[in-house]
This record gives sequence, structure tokens and C-alpha cells, in this order.
Amino acid sequence: MAKGYWVAFLDVLDPEGYEAYRRANAAAFAKYGARFLVRGGRFDAPEGRPRARVVVIEFPSFEAARACYHSPDYAAARAAREGKAIVDLAIVEGYEGPQPGDG
Repeated sequence: MAKGYWVAFLDVLDPEGYEAYRRANAAAFAKYGARFLVRGGRFDAPEGRPRARVVVIEFPSFEAARACYHSPDYAAARAAREGKAIVDLAIVEGYEGPQPGDG
């Protein structure tokens, strides 16, 4: 089964207020098996204009990624984030097909 991912681009408007969101999202992320792969590190943007931070979160499945976003636990976290950040988020299914160099 393919994994699921959240791919987010965000601008934090209120760093102190944003911390409440980070604390609040931990329960939902733990419940749905989330694992941070990218969490605001350095990046290069050779095309387009992403926001200031990039976050990639892995879930055991696409269904788990969607369920987490739509859960009451994460709804509470989103409410804590309101007005603290601007977020563009995609929930995507991982790819398990052929890769470059596969015979």
C-alpha cells in the first residue's frame, strides 16, 4: 500500500502564536502515524515561488493522511493556527511504480 504525504508551503505570521499550533497538532499526528520528513529546513526554489517554509509529513497510507486532516484532533490544531500562518497544503498518495534505471 502506498504511503500518504502532506506537502505544505507556509508563511508563519506570528511565531509565538504558531507554537500553540505545533503543540496542538502533536496528538493528531501521533494518532495517525505521522512522521516529519521535511520540517522547515533549507531549500532551493529554482522554479515558482514557494512560501518561506516547506514541510513534508509521511503517513502510513493516503487514507491515514486524509483522515488525520479531517479529524477533530487536527481541527482543533487548525483553529489554534488561525491567523498565525498562511498555508498551502496538498495531501498526496505516494508512488510505487517503476523508477529511473529499473530495467
